[in-house]
Amino acid sequence: MTLSGQLGDVMKESAMAALSYLKSNADKLGIDYRVFEKYDLHIHVPAGAVPKDGPSAGVTMLTSLASVFTQRKVKAKLAMTGEITLRGKVLPVGGIKEKILAARRAGIKEIILCAKNQKDIEEIDANYLSSLKVNYVNTVEQVIELALLDEKVSDPMIFDFKEQDAFVSSN
Repeated sequence: MTLSGQLGDVMKESAMAALSYLKSNADKLGIDYRVFEKYDLHIHVPAGAVPKDGPSAGVTMLTSLASVFTQRKVKAKLAMTGEITLRGKVLPVGGIKEKILAARRAGIKEIILCAKNQKDIEEIDANYLSSLKVNYVNTVEQVIELALLDEKVSDPMIFDFKEQDAFVSSN
């Protein structure tokens, strides 16, 4: 996996944790494990003049990678934040009020947060939350269930293992 752009060390660790989780749970997610061996992955986070760091993008990176490997669409108008562990737990993060306000400005309709961040939501004026559906999760399985649609992306990538299969069967 190649990581480029304005990522700090903690964000890089989040990307690595997401990939490790997907590798160790490939069967459960319907991902052919050979995809990790045969295909390269490049994550680029554009600079946007602000360096990015922190664990908050863990669930987002995991969802993006799960979408790539399953070729399933991500629900539109959805935002999420949360740290992930290698065992698939979602941990709380800070700055929830600011993230909610930014989500509203961006036209987001649904949010995924760690269940332990519910106390942060309760401190926000109800007017700011009126048009938002907030989903509280404890695991990345719950994130994937909420975020990924059954529908495949348009023009899905076909992961091809024929060459590898021919090599394996001829030995």
